[in-house]
Amino acid sequence: MSEQEKRAALRKARLYFQRPENPGFLVSETEEAGPLVPVFTSLEGLARFAGACGWASTTVEDLVELLPEGVRALVDPWGERPFLLDAEALRAANSGGAE
Repeated sequence: MSEQEKRAALRKARLYFQRPENPGFLVSETEEAGPLVPVFTSLEGLARFAGACGWASTTVEDLVELLPEGVRALVDPWGERPFLLDAEALRAANSGGAE
């Protein structure tokens, strides 16, 4: 797969996150990585991380648009291959015509 194809497939992936009382995201401030939102590729992963909780889901494409500036998503923090999803980098790739 080309990088462009990988980004297109990633944008359609569904992610799950803990739903706060008010609309938005639960942001964790970290010393090393800055503000992060933990998101998960499965409800089971979310449950292992947060226990029984209210949850919501969205696509990566929508998440990129919804995350506040400067906040990144940490995908599957307790999974085998956690990674940082940098919304600003994906926004830049999208605006550069990378469809």
